Amino acid sequence: MEGKYVIGLDYGTDSVRSVVVDTGSGEIVGTSVFEYPRWKKGLYCDPSANRFRQHPLDYIEGMEHSVREAVKGLNPEVIRNIAGLTVDTTGSTPVAVDKEGVPLSMKPGFEDDPDAMFVLWKDHTSVKEAAEINELARSWGGIDYTKFEGGVYSSEWFWAKILHIMRENEKVRENAFSWVEHCDWIPALLTGNTDPLLLKRSRCAAGHKAMWHSDFNGLPEERFLVLLDPVLAGLRARLYRDTYTCDVCAGIISEEWAGKLGLPAGVKIGAGAFDAHLGAVGGEIKPYQLIKVMGTSTCDMIVAPQNEVGDKLIAGICGQVDGSILPGMLGLEAGQSAFGDVYAWFGRILSWPVNEIISDFSWLDDLTKEKIRNETADRIISELSSQAGSITDNETTIVAIDWLNGRRTPFANQELKGALTGLSLGSDAPRIFKSLVEATAFGSRMINDRFVSEGVRIDGVIAIGGVAKKNPFVMQIVADILNMPIKVASSDQTCALGSAMAASVMAGIHRDFPAAQNAMGSGFEREYKPDPVRAMMYDELYLKYKKLGSFIENELR
Repeated sequence: MEGKYVIGLDYGTDSVRSVVVDTGSGEIVGTSVFEYPRWKKGLYCDPSANRFRQHPLDYIEGMEHSVREAVKGLNPEVIRNIAGLTVDTTGSTPVAVDKEGVPLSMKPGFEDDPDAMFVLWKDHTSVKEAAEINELARSWGGIDYTKFEGGVYSSEWFWAKILHIMRENEKVRENAFSWVEHCDWIPALLTGNTDPLLLKRSRCAAGHKAMWHSDFNGLPEERFLVLLDPVLAGLRARLYRDTYTCDVCAGIISEEWAGKLGLPAGVKIGAGAFDAHLGAVGGEIKPYQLIKVMGTSTCDMIVAPQNEVGDKLIAGICGQVDGSILPGMLGLEAGQSAFGDVYAWFGRILSWPVNEIISDFSWLDDLTKEKIRNETADRIISELSSQAGSITDNETTIVAIDWLNGRRTPFANQELKGALTGLSLGSDAPRIFKSLVEATAFGSRMINDRFVSEGVRIDGVIAIGGVAKKNPFVMQIVADILNMPIKVASSDQTCALGSAMAASVMAGIHRDFPAAQNAMGSGFEREYKPDPVRAMMYDELYLKYKKLGSFIENELR
């Protein structure tokens, strides 16, 4: 075990991060981050239409740069002892590919077609298609294929996205042989086996987002798909039946990619998974410990022994899949479609004069304007948090709803919108911000309540991600509203670390995931404990939040 190293490759929404990890100590000996240049420019996206697409070249260039930089300067002996690499990505983030597994956007005639790009997890252009999937699953007289997905299919997921594009873009439909998730395509690329019929597909992605289940003999049957839309005819046969957990080797790195990345021959490449799920591994998830990945959105996960949950279906969540987080355990997923994104939205609202008015001041030089814009953007959330933290609790009059990007859990509904109520002429920016933070925390509590109401206990809460690490004001409010202590993982690279742990098991260095977590885990840096008085006050406000949410969902469709 000593002297062996692995690489965790973590594809996030804005950037990709590589870490080289000592499997004996968990020490990160090399790391590098690469921001996607095309994504940063907003190419292929239209936020007003909820369209968010990413070019595969961002992913390829990001992998080349971040891995090479992560190993740059390392002792040659360390590099020679890199034994495995595992990838995590956002999801569901599928792309249309040809028979060789080449994304259409990398072929002539499709270079600038958004529908030929990877469809990012947060893309909500397929709300109509998701609604049709839900309606048909309940009415067609056969298996309800949403039953292991929490009973509601989302526009953020595989089938809704590809159906929308196949309907809207005839050229893509006619040239797409198959569709591949981002977390499956990168390992396939690294091993040189991108054949859509042969590459290893992630259990995590298939089970939570594509209605795959062993009881169904794989994906939904052809008859169901054709009833949904004849454009799907024949596609099932060009997808997959088998899926693989993240302890499985997808293959050996190709000579070409070993050379490009500066890695030795023989490095094993693991089957991919989603970032949040491997983040849960890196955050040292245990049975009935709720892991909250708190960033732009949230992903909330629990693992439980299969024999303890049995055949029980957990309604209203984002799926229950055997082995999707820890092999041998049932993985349960929920989440919020917007968390940190809610705060960022409010920050952009307040920054409008800075970006649109101050930029036109002729008496300011361009360098000063840029400094004002950058410093405002850097400080606005921290200043709002500081000011909101000084507001006395009995001043709370504003109630907000956090569905600015729809609702993922409970019972996915991406058509829902956010709201603010109780405003007065005394409602200033810190008070509105405080209400938005409370709303996102109430959304978290709705998830906890959903699990508990379905008979899944929560023994503790562990938080990872940018918000958990950076904003004590938010974290204390979440602890008060959940009325549960929250431990924050020490590592600021938890998803990449989880991928490295998976690589160590996949490469045979650690015998299982508990062993990898014990050897490579970073522990916890602090714990937020709920204030009993504030918890009681928030119980009352939570009832108002739920009442307002019910009104919006049922009366303002």
